[in-house]
Amino acid sequence: MRSFSVVNICPLVCCLFLYVLIPSSLNYFPHFASASSTTEAEALLKWKASFLNKTSFNNQFKDWIYIPKANTSATNSSTNPETKSSPCNWTGISCNKAGSVTRITLSNVHLQGTLQEFSFLAFPNLAYVNLSMNKLFHTIPPEISHLTKLISLDLSLNNLSGRIPPEIGFLKNLTDLLLFRNNLSGSIPKEIGSLKSLVHLELSNNQLDGSIPTSFGDLTNLKTFNLSYNNLSGHIPKEIPTSIKILTLRGNQLDGSIPTSLGDLRNLTILYLRENQLSGTIPEEIGNLKSLVHLGLSVNQLNGSVPISFGKLLNLETLNLRQNQLSGSIPQQLEKIITNLSQLHLDTNHFSGYLPQNLCQGGSLTNLSLNKNHFIGPVPKGLKNCTSLIRARLEENQLTGNISEDFGVYPNLKLLRLNDNNFYGEVSQNWGKCSDLEDLGMAGNNLTGTIPPEIGKATKLEELNLSSNRLVGIIPKIFARLSSLLRLRLNDNQLSGRIPSEFGSLVKLDYLDLSANKFNDSIPEVLGDLLGLHYLNLSNNEFNQEIPPELGSLVHLSTLDVSYNSLTGNIPPEMSNMESLENLNLSHNSLSGRIPITFNNMRGLSYVDISNNDFEGTLPNITAFQHALPQALQGNKRLCGPIGSLPTCKSISHKSHKVTKFDGKVMYEDIIRATEDFNSAYCIGKGGQGIVYKATLSSGDIVAVKKFNVLSSIGEKNCQKEFNSEIRALTEIRHRNIVKLYGFCPHTQHSFLVDEYLERGNLATMLSKDNEAKELGWKKRVNIVKGVAHALYYMHYDCLPPIVHRDISSKNILLDSEYEASVSDFGTAKFLNPDSTNWTTLAGTYGYVAPELAYTMEVNEKCDVYSFGVVTLEIIMGRHPGELLLPLTSGSSSSVSSALPAHQMPIVEILDQRISPPTHEIAGEVLSLAKIAFSCINVSPLSRPNMKQVSQYLESRRLHFSKPLPKVTCGELLTLGGLNV
Repeated sequence: MRSFSVVNICPLVCCLFLYVLIPSSLNYFPHFASASSTTEAEALLKWKASFLNKTSFNNQFKDWIYIPKANTSATNSSTNPETKSSPCNWTGISCNKAGSVTRITLSNVHLQGTLQEFSFLAFPNLAYVNLSMNKLFHTIPPEISHLTKLISLDLSLNNLSGRIPPEIGFLKNLTDLLLFRNNLSGSIPKEIGSLKSLVHLELSNNQLDGSIPTSFGDLTNLKTFNLSYNNLSGHIPKEIPTSIKILTLRGNQLDGSIPTSLGDLRNLTILYLRENQLSGTIPEEIGNLKSLVHLGLSVNQLNGSVPISFGKLLNLETLNLRQNQLSGSIPQQLEKIITNLSQLHLDTNHFSGYLPQNLCQGGSLTNLSLNKNHFIGPVPKGLKNCTSLIRARLEENQLTGNISEDFGVYPNLKLLRLNDNNFYGEVSQNWGKCSDLEDLGMAGNNLTGTIPPEIGKATKLEELNLSSNRLVGIIPKIFARLSSLLRLRLNDNQLSGRIPSEFGSLVKLDYLDLSANKFNDSIPEVLGDLLGLHYLNLSNNEFNQEIPPELGSLVHLSTLDVSYNSLTGNIPPEMSNMESLENLNLSHNSLSGRIPITFNNMRGLSYVDISNNDFEGTLPNITAFQHALPQALQGNKRLCGPIGSLPTCKSISHKSHKVTKFDGKVMYEDIIRATEDFNSAYCIGKGGQGIVYKATLSSGDIVAVKKFNVLSSIGEKNCQKEFNSEIRALTEIRHRNIVKLYGFCPHTQHSFLVDEYLERGNLATMLSKDNEAKELGWKKRVNIVKGVAHALYYMHYDCLPPIVHRDISSKNILLDSEYEASVSDFGTAKFLNPDSTNWTTLAGTYGYVAPELAYTMEVNEKCDVYSFGVVTLEIIMGRHPGELLLPLTSGSSSSVSSALPAHQMPIVEILDQRISPPTHEIAGEVLSLAKIAFSCINVSPLSRPNMKQVSQYLESRRLHFSKPLPKVTCGELLTLGGLNV
């Protein structure tokens, strides 16, 4: 060791000696005391001058003013300008007894600048820096390492960017390093691992990447370790200090398994590893963390079951395992910890079995999410009296029980979702007593009864979902009190009546779905008052009359669906005001006229379906119409334009003009001339009532002329009756799938009707010819069945009085050039009297007549349903079902199943063998047709569905089997039950 000379030692000794003699108060030596503070003051003022918001800072920190010392004798400290201007007296600055700055606390004071102008060398005694919640930007300078006495550094909640300087590793006294919520990037410096005094390390909510340094294992005093919400990758290091109490690594891209070494962190109270890519099973060793209060492993790829060792975590209050691939039942050993949990989240996994029975027995459960699993059985009894409950999600399981008995009144409840289970019972009026309720969902169950008016008392409701149940009755008018309602879903029920005019007060409504119900009358104008509406679905109801122009006020609407109703009239031009509309469905109504020219301004429209109406003219010149799928335009025979199979506007305009001139006034001579006095050469069909001729009129239009037979006085009477019935029926109804009547002639010599001409003739003829039958692929056959179903639905439910056709057969179904079906031949049609029993004589085509008409003369809609079932089977099989119907027609069976000669017959054996089997894409629809047909030919009229159920089933349901189509038997279709009869 080098020795010091006296010369070398003397100055040091002298300095020490002088220091001992100096009084403790440095005020005796003002020049000495001010040297450091003067430098620090100048450094602070220089930093202040670099702020971008100088004016704001000057107004808030007026005391940050430095006055140089005057050359005068010392004065009393209370009047000394230097004392008043010392940084030790400035806002946010603290000093030690020597007048040197030790602490800078400027949190949330709107600083806007960088640390580049901060002179770190000027603050040798700085120990605490808190500049959090400001607008500091740029990088952290490496010169920060000069603050060698720094104990706590808090730069959180700023806009700092760039890398964390490795030089931070020189701050050996640092206990708190808080850099969270910035824009820091790059890898975490391994040098931080040398900060042995570090207690709190928080680097969350940045853009840090790379792996977690293994050097962090050397931080033996560390208690808080937070690296959440970065872009960190790799494995969780095994080298985690055992001193840690809080470990949170959530929101990164960490992969691999959870290290078993985490079980050694016996002091751990919080462990958050959620929102990563962790895989494998949950280590049993986690059960050793007996101090654990909060455990979050959600949103990973963990599999296997919940460890039995979790039963030892008696201090656990929060358990979050949601959104993994965990399976199995909940271990019985967990019952102890579940009792005292305040939060339990197991949703979006593959759990099965029964729910834990001890839920909420400790009276502290506030948040529960068990949705999207395979739980079965009833809900635990403790949930009924769980008054602490705030949020509960049980949807998408297979839970059972009476929903009106298993749940109680919850004073703190904000959200409850029970959707898509097997609950039954009625909607309880108790939900109106949950005064804080904001979200209530019970969709997709088997609920019956009406909607209780008491729900209107839950005035904080923002979302109400009661869809896909069997609710009946009307919407209570008290719903007008739900002024906070944002989303309302009542679709797919059996609700009826009018939509209450009080709906106009639901001004916050954003989403409204009332589809697939029995709502009738007109669409209420008050819906136009719901100016915030983005989604409106009124499809599959019984709305009639015109679309109210008031809907044009819904300028924020993005989706409008009014399909499958009985709407008439033109599209109101006001609808073009819907500048946000993207999806528009007007299909399957009786709308007519031209598409308003103002629709050309609706550039945001991306999808339209106007099929199966009576629109005419050219389409708007916007993408939604010009690029529409052919099926979205079909069924409008007077639409034209250069799109798909539409005719040119030039060819159709001339024809349309002349057709409108018919109007029941076609000249008798023109028909006689066109058919050469009903020459057999023009005959295109024969029936019991007469002969059908094809006639090309002088205008160039082609029509079908049905000439009625007159054979005797009795025959003349019957013929006149059929003639009058058909005229009455066709003049009082108008539907896309019912043949159109252009005119009639009750002449003494010739009585005939003039109908639209359908190019492909009747269905029976097409099915009887192999070449033509091969043109009827499965998609076309499905569409034919749908067309007939919609026509019968219209006749039975949208006509007053209702009309029963009484002769639905393949001969009376005509097809146009696009294979669109139209029901014809209304000579035996009967108008029903809803106030009395309807008796009639036997009518119809042999093989299609309902069996009950053999022993009773009462006619109702179910007669047509039976005939429809026979025709559907005929379309599927390619021939009349024949022997399949024998047990039914003999009355020897009371169930459809006995109608099948072989219950185990594969369904493919009854399909038309002349065309290829249905592809996977269409197979579900074909199976649906078969199921519908079997339901419709039930020997019991009461067991048959009605045509509304059939029509809606065809549009909304598809059967799906896990096995291939050739292995599906007829019997399996039958075991699925009827159509909600």
